[in-house]
Amino acid sequence: MNKRIQQNVMIKGTKDGFMLHLDDSCSFSELLKELEVKLSANYQFQENDPSISVKVHTGNRYLDEKQEEMIKEVIHKKKKLFVDEMISNVLTKDEANRWKDENQVTTVTKVIRSGQVFEVPGDLLLIGDVNPDGTVRAGGSIYVMGQLRGIAHAGYKGNNEAIIAASVMKPAQLRIAGQVNLSPDEYTKWGHDLECAFMDDDENIIIDKLQVLKKYRPNLNRLEGGL
Repeated sequence: MNKRIQQNVMIKGTKDGFMLHLDDSCSFSELLKELEVKLSANYQFQENDPSISVKVHTGNRYLDEKQEEMIKEVIHKKKKLFVDEMISNVLTKDEANRWKDENQVTTVTKVIRSGQVFEVPGDLLLIGDVNPDGTVRAGGSIYVMGQLRGIAHAGYKGNNEAIIAASVMKPAQLRIAGQVNLSPDEYTKWGHDLECAFMDDDENIIIDKLQVLKKYRPNLNRLEGGL
């Protein structure tokens, strides 16, 4: 019976170029050697050939910067190949901490006064008011258990799925990701109870009753029921 030879490098074509799947159980030196052999055997280019994009998936193998550069160097030896992206299942400590910050809820009891700016990396639950000319910013959603009379900017890092909800919605300005909504006079003067703002499919900011949010954000179940 023939013994199956372990392939440490798998090459898969894509519409934009190709993907290299690198085995994460072999030694790094074995991986580099097989990568060089397979690229040399499969790719011979002429001077006028177009450049080809390469995505590299390293699986569960952690690579330091030096090892990443060694892989790129082997690929770049084939003059028409360039590394578009390095993909890994492994999070670095900094990436894990950033992910934790951006996905946690910061709960604060205070009043955001005129001229103050309060910012959090993830979701914000503010128990208190946002006064006129006060600003709250969050990488995720903003929930105000009080009067929102100033500026609220949710998803400021580009999160279109973020929402803004308030017990009393009287904002001077609402922002979600890169979109801005200037509230009409009726909101800033009288306010509306238990309302929320969200971005629709056309990237318009919609202000509506909190109850309709389930229709547009069916997977949102963190805090909206508590307002």
